[in-house]
Amino acid sequence: MAGDLLVSLVLILVAGVGASWLAWRLELPSILLLLVTGFLIGPVAGWLHPDQLFGDLLLPVVSFSVAVILFEGGLTLQTIELEEVGSVVRNLVTVGVLVTWAVTTAGAYLLLDLGLNLSLLLGAILVVTGPTVIIPLLRHLRPKANVSTTLKWEGILIDPIGVILSVGVFRAILAGGLTASGFALVYTIAKALAIGVVFGIGGAILTYVALKRNWVPDVLHSPMTLAVVGVVFVSAETLQPEAGLVAATVMGAVLANREDFAKRHIMEFKETLRTLLIGFLFIVLAARLDLSDLSVVGPSSLVFLAVLFFLARPLAVWVSTIGSDLDWRERTFLTTMAPRGIVAAAIASVFALQLVERGYPGADRLVAITFLVIVATVGVYGFVAGPIGRRLGVAEPNPQGVLIVGAQRWAREMATTLQGLGLRILLVDTNRHNLRAARSKGLDTHAGNSLDRGMLDDVDFAGLGHLLAVTPNDEVNSLTVLHFQEIFERSNTYQLTASEAEERDAHVPLKLRGRVLFDETVTGEGLRDLVREGWTFHAREVEESEELEGFGTGPYPLFVYTADGRLRPITSDNTPTPEAGDRVIELRSPDDQ
Repeated sequence: MAGDLLVSLVLILVAGVGASWLAWRLELPSILLLLVTGFLIGPVAGWLHPDQLFGDLLLPVVSFSVAVILFEGGLTLQTIELEEVGSVVRNLVTVGVLVTWAVTTAGAYLLLDLGLNLSLLLGAILVVTGPTVIIPLLRHLRPKANVSTTLKWEGILIDPIGVILSVGVFRAILAGGLTASGFALVYTIAKALAIGVVFGIGGAILTYVALKRNWVPDVLHSPMTLAVVGVVFVSAETLQPEAGLVAATVMGAVLANREDFAKRHIMEFKETLRTLLIGFLFIVLAARLDLSDLSVVGPSSLVFLAVLFFLARPLAVWVSTIGSDLDWRERTFLTTMAPRGIVAAAIASVFALQLVERGYPGADRLVAITFLVIVATVGVYGFVAGPIGRRLGVAEPNPQGVLIVGAQRWAREMATTLQGLGLRILLVDTNRHNLRAARSKGLDTHAGNSLDRGMLDDVDFAGLGHLLAVTPNDEVNSLTVLHFQEIFERSNTYQLTASEAEERDAHVPLKLRGRVLFDETVTGEGLRDLVREGWTFHAREVEESEELEGFGTGPYPLFVYTADGRLRPITSDNTPTPEAGDRVIELRSPDDQ
């Protein structure tokens, strides 16, 4: 028996990691392959039987896993991002939720023959979106900042709200039906929100004080934080079922907005844990399905999906954005991003099991319909959002802005000149002095380690198409290039040559490096010394086609900005020829000025 248990656990791990890796290789949403894999090794092959494997532990493990995922999502929520889109986010998670619930309920009642109570429950379950799908899509598409921020906040906040709504409907059904127990719905929602907020803030304060006062060593930051999340989750759940998910999200959001709170160790650990938990949850929940569940696929269910795509989501977005600063293109793009994810699958599984045990007719179809919606929405939104976003001009097909890792003096001077061309420039550094100096020059900055996994979630990549790794450390530059290759194509990642070519080649293979920026002879130390001697960066317009001179006595050509708005860095393997109307960014000596 112990041997079978061990084999099953390893099978879940291998299947989850393998499906995630294959999705990365094929550039597909990982959830799709995770669901397919779980279905294949579960009901199709019969290798995995989650209910027999976990027994009564299954639902508690699923609930806590979802709480950890929501806590990790909460850590990415910075309230400063809401300055421009706060009202839209508020409307989407309130008015938008009610519109989605009403339309989805009506569709389920008219098309799926579930009855009013189950239709109301299914509608509540499907108001949640999928941040585990949305955030990777946002990294890839890089839409405008206000659109990206809106979708990220909506995806993370709507999950606990949707869960509470679902719990309220579920409790009302058990109390005799929603029409007879509307008070139970309102009371449940209010109580869960209040308890979740109180315990979430309390957990955040406890974690902040413990880490700020160094009561916990660095090596225990992540385990201790996870333990506090567990205590907060269980405490809130004990007082009100599903309030724990609110508490976990609130705790993460409160910690995220403490500027003096070091999140690095926690974010690195939670990113890895989230990936494993998502793989585990989707494999296990998909394996619980039955082959007979495929019978839900039919004309009526396909029409129901069409209602979700073409009525529920567009109506919720347009109602929620009335009076906002979003234009029609941005609103239209928001309608193409509402994939359902792990939270919908988890709560549908929990409620269906309890309703089936109570002999509620039709409850066994809830899970199958929910998984059908997950597969359809992830597949459709995952494939159409990109082309539609680029067609609308909301997601940039070829952004030309520059992410510069390293904010030392010469990099700041170069960034100022590039920003003067109208490009978006973002400087990343761990040195607060460098960042303060950059902000004083009107440059956009981000404080953080470029090698942190959380950097990919924290940075707004809208408008950024080039990466320049120019820190004094060659190995950091190389690792930065590798780290950001899921955001930028390798052809658009650049790094300075090392000071010593022999040392560079011995430590970092050429195949793992970015393109050599400017020239093999140009180093960070060399640029630093030139700027100290009075060399400055300039942009000059080209009157006729010309061949740029190499890196000799100066001026040094660094970039060509074409008349049609494309930035072309000069590299050791490519020196573009500027045409009339282009501009050349170069470093000039005091005599040339």
